[in-house]
Amino acid sequence: MPRASGRILVVDDNKVIRQLIRVNLELEGFEVVTAGDGAECLEVVHQVRPDVVTLDVVMPRLDGLRTAARLRADPRTRDLPIAIVSASTQYEVDAGFAVGVDAFLSKPFEPAELIGLVRQLAERGARSEPGTGAAADSLPRVRGLAGESETPAQA
Repeated sequence: MPRASGRILVVDDNKVIRQLIRVNLELEGFEVVTAGDGAECLEVVHQVRPDVVTLDVVMPRLDGLRTAARLRADPRTRDLPIAIVSASTQYEVDAGFAVGVDAFLSKPFEPAELIGLVRQLAERGARSEPGTGAAADSLPRVRGLAGESETPAQA
């Protein structure tokens, strides 16, 4: 499979998890920038201009769901692909989709799942026109993407 490209902003308060995600994505050719919580994400997102953001849910200062809502409310980041990578409850999944999160990946995850999801989101973002909202229509359906129902065993 060809090497991926794109800049990914990984947001997680757990340094070990940030490094795990970073290493796996860098091995696939992605450029990775990290942030320790949602507040830091909002401080750097306009500077680094990522192609995809991955967010943990439970973080200090600003959690992942509120961060996602703020990214969706900002015209500059409204169409930015967002994936929640967290040990999420069904309530958090529902709340995430309600604020516009594109995908969920449950911890613990297989590195191949992470890479596949980020690759699809990055490709979708590259094909979409900023501000059109057309990106979601072109995203292939994979486990955990918006609009896909999951059984409790998968959630």
